[in-house]
Amino acid sequence: MTLAYWCVLIAAILPYPLALIAKIASGYNNRAPRDFLAGSEGYRKRANWAQMNAFEAFPPFAAAVVIAHQVKAEQGMIDMLAATFIAMRLLHAAFYIADKATLRSIVWAAGFGCVIGLFVVAAA
Repeated sequence: MTLAYWCVLIAAILPYPLALIAKIASGYNNRAPRDFLAGSEGYRKRANWAQMNAFEAFPPFAAAVVIAHQVKAEQGMIDMLAATFIAMRLLHAAFYIADKATLRSIVWAAGFGCVIGLFVVAAA
């Protein structure tokens, strides 16, 4: 399995630790988790938002990696873009939880650029 495919697995798993951060609290109600999260504040609320964003970022990334592999784009470039995407997503989550909005937006854009880059290398 290529590094890029391992990155797809990492991207698929990434939302779950963020959900754990959002939900670990006294008073967590597993019968109504969405109600609990809707009422959360501070870093827990931001961890939930980071979780949702990680789920949203996954489909285009996974598609881009698969398409780049299917057309046999240069493997080193696929791996580099995929690994950079994961690094940007980890930073995105950290900056989201830490309430660093500008940095969060910058690394989000860089990660999205990696997805676009994967499509570009697939088209070349």
